[in-house]
Amino acid sequence: MTDMDMGTVFLDRDGVINRMRPGDYVKRWDEFEFLPGARRAIARLTAAGYRLIVVTNQACVGKEIVSWATVQEIHARMIEEIARAGGWIEAVLCCPHRADAGCGCRKPAPGLLTRAREEYGVDLTRAVLVGDSVTDVQTAAAVDVPAIMVLSGHGRMADLESVSVPCRPALDLGHAARLILDGELAVREVKKAAAAVRF
Repeated sequence: MTDMDMGTVFLDRDGVINRMRPGDYVKRWDEFEFLPGARRAIARLTAAGYRLIVVTNQACVGKEIVSWATVQEIHARMIEEIARAGGWIEAVLCCPHRADAGCGCRKPAPGLLTRAREEYGVDLTRAVLVGDSVTDVQTAAAVDVPAIMVLSGHGRMADLESVSVPCRPALDLGHAARLILDGELAVREVKKAAAAVRF
């Protein structure tokens, strides 16, 4: 960790840090596959002084497909592997509920972000969220946090047409990290013109 405080980067998990499992969940550690460059991107953001917090929906718990203990074990091992690569994940905030549970923490509700503010002292005016879906973008917009949508998971360029709030596309987490580190998407600035993005 550094003594710098550049702000906070919220990261979705599946499709941003690890590869999606189409039609399935990551049910144990040997099914968790880091996306190429993800660990290095997290290490670069850590070295630059950003706080990193993972915010993820894991309805597999509510559906009783995966136990809460197993999800916690997967996250602990994920954090360990990222640390070996030089990155630091401060916390993993997880919604375990089913989509029909009506909770306030399942994205696109902003409960995980407000929890980060309340429990970890995150200044949401100095944060950005990197996700792979319209749902992630809507979560960020609910608390006026800028969003980057990566195309390494669910995200597609066509999705931007359905997003009514500003969002910056990126190829993957490595590209998103470069945008943040190069100041092309500052933590207090939302880029409004997706057409102007440089890949």
